[in-house]
Amino acid sequence: MRYAVLILIIIGALNWGLIGFFGFDLVASIFGGQLSLISRIIFAVVGVAGIYAISFLFPSKTVTE
Repeated sequence: MRYAVLILIIIGALNWGLIGFFGFDLVASIFGGQLSLISRIIFAVVGVAGIYAISFLFPSKTVTE
């Protein structure tokens, strides 16, 4: 699960980098514009992955013997 979340975050970061440096939205251009349903779903999934990744900052405190 963590690898899937990290892959989604990397995709989002690369897309934002392209937008920031070149004004080019790769996800929107592949899936038919920023307002297309598929693009919005991808943006939402990447956003949820980012929210889930916040938990990576707080490692679990499991007790091992």
